[in-house]
Amino acid sequence: MEIKDAKFVISNTDVNKCPEGNIPEYAFIGRSNVGKSSLINMLTSKKGLAMTSSMPGKTQLINHFIINDDWYMVDLPGYGYAQRGKAGRENIRIIIENYILNREQMTCLFVLIDSRHEPQKIDLEFMEWLGEHGIPFCIIFTKLDKLSKSAWNINKEKYKNVLLEQWEELPTIFETSSEKQIGKKEILDWIENINKEIREN
Repeated sequence: MEIKDAKFVISNTDVNKCPEGNIPEYAFIGRSNVGKSSLINMLTSKKGLAMTSSMPGKTQLINHFIINDDWYMVDLPGYGYAQRGKAGRENIRIIIENYILNREQMTCLFVLIDSRHEPQKIDLEFMEWLGEHGIPFCIIFTKLDKLSKSAWNINKEKYKNVLLEQWEELPTIFETSSEKQIGKKEILDWIENINKEIREN
């Protein structure tokens, strides 16, 4: 798939104010500073579409972007940013959970994980929560350009082994680098195939 048009539509904190209609939505989420905005900009080839920042915790709203007038890309707030404080983290948790559990148009949730780190408790607990609620999700490993291929392979195997302790089958996994444009085609082709299946059914 080639993204020819990507436009910002709306930002809000209330799932009930998200766009109406039955257009499929693909939402992106991850820990703060995981590279979510950079990935969205890379996928859409629009450098400033999603706001990037070296400061974690900047995305605090549900952001909808219409892609090729055909489907929505949704930028969700990052989870687990300690400096927000307890009340701030709770507010973000409610926004995230309300969207994930109540947004029928959400076709798949992409969970972003920083490839440089070993399995993190907060990511594993979040994916376990998704499984408990039957939420379809894929994993996107980010920032592959920041470590060697051998180091990445070690980290990937660790993650797979930990996940297989909880899951009988691994979700679809994508490997990306926004800097090097790695993984763009694979993710967009996967979305295109799902959209095609939806149209045919």
